[in-house]
Amino acid sequence: MGILERIKEIEHEMTKTQKNKATEHHLGSLKAKLAKLRTQLLEPPKNSGGEGVGFDVAKFGHGRVALIGFPSVGKSTLLSTLTKTESEAAAYEFTTLTCIPGVIHYKDSKIQLLDLPGIIEGASEGKGRGRQVIAVAKSADLILMVLDASKYEIDNHRSILTRELEAVGLRLNKKAPEIYFKRKKTGGISFNSTVPLTKLDEKLVYNILHEYKIHHCELLFREDASVDDLIDVIEGNRRYVPCLYVYNKADVVSVEEVDALARQDYSVAISCYMELGLDYLLERMWDAMGLVRVYTKKQGHKPDFEEPVILSDNRGGTSVEQFCQHLHRDLAKQLEYAAVWGTSSKHLPQRCGTAHRLEDEDVVQIVKKKKAVADNSELRGRFRTEKDEPKRIADRVKKAPLKT
Repeated sequence: MGILERIKEIEHEMTKTQKNKATEHHLGSLKAKLAKLRTQLLEPPKNSGGEGVGFDVAKFGHGRVALIGFPSVGKSTLLSTLTKTESEAAAYEFTTLTCIPGVIHYKDSKIQLLDLPGIIEGASEGKGRGRQVIAVAKSADLILMVLDASKYEIDNHRSILTRELEAVGLRLNKKAPEIYFKRKKTGGISFNSTVPLTKLDEKLVYNILHEYKIHHCELLFREDASVDDLIDVIEGNRRYVPCLYVYNKADVVSVEEVDALARQDYSVAISCYMELGLDYLLERMWDAMGLVRVYTKKQGHKPDFEEPVILSDNRGGTSVEQFCQHLHRDLAKQLEYAAVWGTSSKHLPQRCGTAHRLEDEDVVQIVKKKKAVADNSELRGRFRTEKDEPKRIADRVKKAPLKT
């Protein structure tokens, strides 16, 4: 029996099993088996040929955004509208067959936008080059799920795409669970929690760990986690990515329908044909990626507002330490303090350390430590701070007594 058949068999058994207190341990073991099989399915075969042609795109700019959606929903049109790159758009499906990159210039930053081929149901199992498409989406800082607002099955399409992305380890608009997990060679299983656990018990946790053949580890729960959260932590290959649901073709539906779509969480209604809502989409993309512009200032000079330093939550963070590493890798070690002007400071300017988090359009002035002289004997003349006399009193040469 192949991996796909075993996955379908486990999914069929999970649908037949009723959810109650008596079956929660059995369902937890089935979920662990299913996660292991899906991880094996994502591994490339040993005798495979080369990589997919046209899908290997180098990272560029301050952020990467991937367009995910069904065929013929307007992904190529959106790429051509937001960037200067021309992506072929036609009335038939699967017009785009490779990954086509473009660059968005917004707020002095460069954001890479990737137009990916349309995926279909079963993409996580390899249908329609789905594995290559989803592999590129895993490297993105933000996912734009493009949907057709004129389709009646729009909610079904959204749930199908979300399910396909979650099947390969992508978690949309979620944070990593607060669970500490560390494998050990000896000592058994150490199970602790700082909060009451309502979705898990000790027996269920032990069953899941034994399913992964883990008999020695440290496990600490800092939140009321579920079975899926524990499996994600054990697998260790999950990626938590922000996602925006972009409803295209909003010009062909009623105002009431557009209003209902736009009021949903993480949703934006646009029209590429009439160029409606594109500025708001760019603003939401900027906020979702957590991009921050920081301007530099030399001592005694005006701030440089021409070329800001772009920081991101997904790429190292927005602290003063990360800002110093953007300028020079050794600058953080030489930092005495940073003078900060902007919304992140309590007063202007505020002296901050390396842990201070910067906000958009802050101005930072770096003050280095003063270099200490290694040997005082190198100084000469009036620059010397010490004399040639011995430092200890016992080593001093006694002066001759004065003549009377």
